[in-house]
Amino acid sequence: MYRSHTCGELRPSHIGTEVTLAGWVQRTRELGGMTFVDLRDRYGLTQLVFNQEENADLCASAGKLGREFVIQVTGKVIERTSKNKNIATGEIEIVVSELTILNAAKLPPFTIEDDTDGGDELRLQYRYLDLRRSPMQEKLRLRNKVALQTRVYLDSQDFLDIETPFLIKSTPEGARDFVVPSRMNEGQFYALPQSPQTFKQLLMVSGFDRYYQITKCFRDEDLRADRQPEFTQIDCEMAFVEQNDILNMFEGLIKHLFKTVRGVELVETFPRMDYAEAMERYGSDKPDIRFDMEFVYLNDVAKGKGFSIFDDAEAVVAINAADCVEYTRKQIDELTEWVKRPQIGAKGLVYLRCNADGTFKSSVDKFYSPEDLAAWAQKANAKPGDLLFVLSGDLDKVRKQMNELRLHMGNELGLRNPNVFKPLWVMDFPLLEWDEESGRYHAMHHPFTSPKPEDMHLIQTDPGKVRANAYDLAMNGVELGGGSIRIHDRDLQSRMFDLLGFSKEDAQAQFGFLMSAFEYGAPPHGGLAFGLDRLVATMGGSESIRDYIAFPKNNSGRDTMIDAPSPLHEDQMKELGIKLRG
Repeated sequence: MYRSHTCGELRPSHIGTEVTLAGWVQRTRELGGMTFVDLRDRYGLTQLVFNQEENADLCASAGKLGREFVIQVTGKVIERTSKNKNIATGEIEIVVSELTILNAAKLPPFTIEDDTDGGDELRLQYRYLDLRRSPMQEKLRLRNKVALQTRVYLDSQDFLDIETPFLIKSTPEGARDFVVPSRMNEGQFYALPQSPQTFKQLLMVSGFDRYYQITKCFRDEDLRADRQPEFTQIDCEMAFVEQNDILNMFEGLIKHLFKTVRGVELVETFPRMDYAEAMERYGSDKPDIRFDMEFVYLNDVAKGKGFSIFDDAEAVVAINAADCVEYTRKQIDELTEWVKRPQIGAKGLVYLRCNADGTFKSSVDKFYSPEDLAAWAQKANAKPGDLLFVLSGDLDKVRKQMNELRLHMGNELGLRNPNVFKPLWVMDFPLLEWDEESGRYHAMHHPFTSPKPEDMHLIQTDPGKVRANAYDLAMNGVELGGGSIRIHDRDLQSRMFDLLGFSKEDAQAQFGFLMSAFEYGAPPHGGLAFGLDRLVATMGGSESIRDYIAFPKNNSGRDTMIDAPSPLHEDQMKELGIKLRG
């Protein structure tokens, strides 16, 4: 062994012991004939001491050590004179008697410390260096604990961990597939799974009534902070269950994870909210309920006063930013420019300031009397000192815009505490969405989601009003996961494909294997999949999943460390029967 202990292990009880450590040089310091070296591994950091008077040659060698040199040292543990309460080994240090340089290192392109000077792209390019930093290692340790405790909980509930294939058939599930050419079947392609959806349903048909796996999924879609082209799901399915059985089971999983990994006790029963109510109150199907600022609809008190921007709008929506009367005009102007950005798309922002003396000040004073503005404030339950922000336009658009403003104000006012966790089940999503471009319905979740039994009569006459037997778990403005009770009847599944515009031939070609399986006794079943990356990031108090993935892609879907994707050699292309156009 290169070491007897790790760099985070030694304590005062080890004083007087001779030890051998190995790790990376964090930094060196020379002070009055002494050289101090901080040695680091993934377990912690230990201070090494080299004494000029006791061993001049050894001390000189220590002075030549550079950052990130890999070394091995042997020495005696002594009590540290100036103790460091910021590290676990801060009460001891090692007086070194032997030093071996295992590997010299170039000067790294950024500092490998908690607070680094490296930008995102640079750290992605040298990800193996970035992963040496303690904050990054803590994030991956958190991910490991979540995965481990997921297995512990699901195993205790009689779930079986069953793998499903990565090389599958391309089927329409919402996003673009990544495809893989088959050398042995020239001109034909596999697809990488967007999820194990059809396979876990087939496992239910096979009699495995409780299945899970922690598995990679792949979607070729535009990226953002909480998306990667390859991501990890905690994928689960159960047979002979109804919706409440699924919700209770996976509430249990989330409560178990927060208690065992974070030491946080979540509420006994997670609140539930219909999709329609979530959109009305928050403009989001994954609302952050850590703070208020629910939507207030001002149509009846703001329209018909000659202000065309409101009069011509389908909806006039406000939020009450409580206790914000001190916001300056400059701050409000900055917010106005913020909502006008293309990502938000609002044309402007109206405000109403509720002054401490009971008067009102608004950006639309000339259109509204003090009594009119008082009616706004009354409807929004605004008190002196509050500040209303108002947007208007088409209902769906203005809700999305106001949701973004609400979250932005939550950040501005420090209301989105990353150490507070508020779960919420969002239920009863629409089964279908109408797409104007294609002129047909699309499944809001996927084609295998069952309708609510009480809405079955609407499938032929008014399919847009049919609700899905579907549910998402949101927390702190993030969708942690979602699922549904599945269709298990061939006739109903065939009707669903008809609604989605599949011809009989296309449905058979794409999903004939599943339809056939339903003819051999498919049990009622349903499931749910959590995004492991999002779940861990939320537990870690971060909005970005990238730091919780060992080797992520950048926003262009590239791995700049290994330079992927990259062209194939001409011989490979020929062997696969592929020729590029142009």
